[in-house]
Amino acid sequence: MSKQNEQHTLVRTLALGVLSGGRSGTPLAVLALNHDNKALKGDWQQWKAFSTPLGRGLLVASAIGELIGDKSSKVPARISPAGLVGRIGAGALAGAALGTTGRRDLRIEGAILGGIGAVVGSFVGWAARKALSGAGLPDAVGALAEDGAVIAGSVKAVGSV
Repeated sequence: MSKQNEQHTLVRTLALGVLSGGRSGTPLAVLALNHDNKALKGDWQQWKAFSTPLGRGLLVASAIGELIGDKSSKVPARISPAGLVGRIGAGALAGAALGTTGRRDLRIEGAILGGIGAVVGSFVGWAARKALSGAGLPDAVGALAEDGAVIAGSVKAVGSV
């Protein structure tokens, strides 16, 4: 794997981490839906969470549940300790998975970048939502815009081999 390809992979792992800060389940669900994409060629495609129908179904259902649940005022803030831990874990897993694509195994670097990206994405997303609601925009509008951005970004990050 050339240095340029390695850097491209690492940027993608960081991007999935940032996106996990917005919606922790979406990047994992997009990976699950691409489990049989031969262009990705990663060890992650053999991991049980991505290789079995049950694992893929749970990842997709979790992402859908999060997209719906985020609109509730009863959901704790993403920057709460529990919210951050889950997002960091999801970002690290997504980064590790994507880090296995290519000739050199970058799962450790991918996990680190994915976790760091999740922290960044959590705080940036939280601040953006607060700013939008402070400007008088209904929170649901900001939430739907964030949903779209995270879905599109995840599809792009996973698919840009």
